Amino acid sequence: MSFRIHALPLAPFQPLFALDDDALLEIGARRMVADAPHAAPCRVSLADAEPGERLILLNHRHLEAAASPYRSQGPIFVREAAVEAAPAAGEIPDMLARRLLSARAYDADWMMTDADVVEGRDLAGRLAGWFADPAVSTIHLHTARRGCFLAMAERA
Repeated sequence: MSFRIHALPLAPFQPLFALDDDALLEIGARRMVADAPHAAPCRVSLADAEPGERLILLNHRHLEAAASPYRSQGPIFVREAAVEAAPAAGEIPDMLARRLLSARAYDADWMMTDADVVEGRDLAGRLAGWFADPAVSTIHLHTARRGCFLAMAERA
C-alpha cells in the first residue's frame, strides 16, 4: 500500500516572519536561531534547519477534529527560508528517517486505531502495514522523545 508524507502549508506561517519579537511573544511564538545540526525540524520544508538558520517556534493545532477526543496541538518549528515540501509517494524525508518517531494511526472519525514507536529508517514498511488496514485513514508522526508533531501520512 502506497503512502504520501504531507508537510504543513507555508502560507499560514509566512506573515509571522514580518512580526517583531514583541508581537510574536503576544501570540506565544518565539524567533529562534538553530544552534546545532538536526535540532530544529521544520514542519513546512520537512528538513532540519542548519546551525545559524532563523526559525519561528510556535504552537500549532495539528489535529483539529472537534468531535475527536484526540484533538491536539503543540510546538513546531518553521524555517524562515522554508519552501513547502512535497515528497513523492513512498518517499521518507531525511528529517523523519533520522529520528525515533511516535506514529499514531487514525480512522476517518479521528479515533486512534493504533500507535507505535518506530525508527525513522523503518517508517516506510510500518506505514505500508498500517495503510493495508482499510480502517486507517491518516497517520500522524511525532518525535518520540518530546512528542512534537512532525508530519502526517495518507494513502497515495
